[in-house]
Amino acid sequence: MLTPHQLELIKSTVPVLQQHGVALTSCMYNRMLRDNPELRQVFNLGHQRTGRQQASLAASVLAYAQNIENPSVLSNAVAHIASKHVSLGIRAEHYSVVGHHLIEAIKEVLGLKDGDELVEAWAKAYGQLADILIDAESKLYQTMATTDGGWSGWRSFKIVEKKQETSDAVSFVLRPVDGGKICTILPGQFISVRVYLKSEGLVQPRQYTVVSSDGDTIRICVKRIDPKGDAPAGMVSNALHNDYNVGDFIDLAPPMGVYHLDSSDTPAVFIIGGIGITTAVAMLGSANAEKRNMHLYFVGHDQKDFALQQEVNEIMESHPNFTLTTRFTADEGRPTAADFAALARPNTQYYICGPQGLMKSAINALIEAGVDEALIFNESFGTGVLQKD
Repeated sequence: MLTPHQLELIKSTVPVLQQHGVALTSCMYNRMLRDNPELRQVFNLGHQRTGRQQASLAASVLAYAQNIENPSVLSNAVAHIASKHVSLGIRAEHYSVVGHHLIEAIKEVLGLKDGDELVEAWAKAYGQLADILIDAESKLYQTMATTDGGWSGWRSFKIVEKKQETSDAVSFVLRPVDGGKICTILPGQFISVRVYLKSEGLVQPRQYTVVSSDGDTIRICVKRIDPKGDAPAGMVSNALHNDYNVGDFIDLAPPMGVYHLDSSDTPAVFIIGGIGITTAVAMLGSANAEKRNMHLYFVGHDQKDFALQQEVNEIMESHPNFTLTTRFTADEGRPTAADFAALARPNTQYYICGPQGLMKSAINALIEAGVDEALIFNESFGTGVLQKD
């Protein structure tokens, strides 16, 4: 347990983390991936190259320092991180490697040396956080290993169907090679897909929402990420589009994710951008949605950006309490805070998934309009839950 003095030392680093947090985490990742190249097949190198992973970790370290006296307030964040880690196959033994490089990065960025009391405080604080995450992840691994149709680690699947949904979105139907069953997947949960990238000469994982599952197969929909400005093309999405076809094999981790539709009959509004439609289709098409009032507010560049639209229309035709609003930015411009605020309703849940800018705008507008934060659920692919500004 941290001493009172060590708690004060950790809290004293908050301003430094606010200013230099990304530099610190960038240093950590650079050291770790240099000295432990095997971990390049665990971490998302696409997010490494864009800086998203460094920024995400910096935000998590800052939140931990700000709440060091009562880390239990971060329970939701811990559940989300643990779910992501299990989906990537991160195990307890990885924490000592990460911890070593984090402490070395703290020393390098802050100009400290071994034996410095701040270094010792952070080493102890990291150990405390590692224990919390290891415990949460161990429970998830155990649950998935003992659940009927579940599995722990990576499981080989065969592509049995590949369907072009839009010009840049493709659906894959995947069946376990072992012929076994697939556990129940909550509507909105994701799986990690692991593929070999010829261009990189290594394996890379990525997360994709399970659009549907019948106990024998899993269906996902993958949007191809093209290069844009300084942002590189999506390595895995392009490989899946170009190199993987019916009959090929890929590895899947068990379904994970705390972002999913609950089993209540509470009305729900879905604010969805682009390929985030995969989460909405999973939720709208589930048994949990049958007796609920549901509204989908979809934002895309144009009509061609609306993947799985036929399925959405079919759900709407069979669901008397489901309504749809579309906003195509090429013609109507981006939604404003007023547009999102107009969706505020009493006793209603909000499920939000899409680009970070859209999500932050929607969350902030809904809260300003009086929506209880506890009724707002969101998922950002690759970087997790967003907070209000």
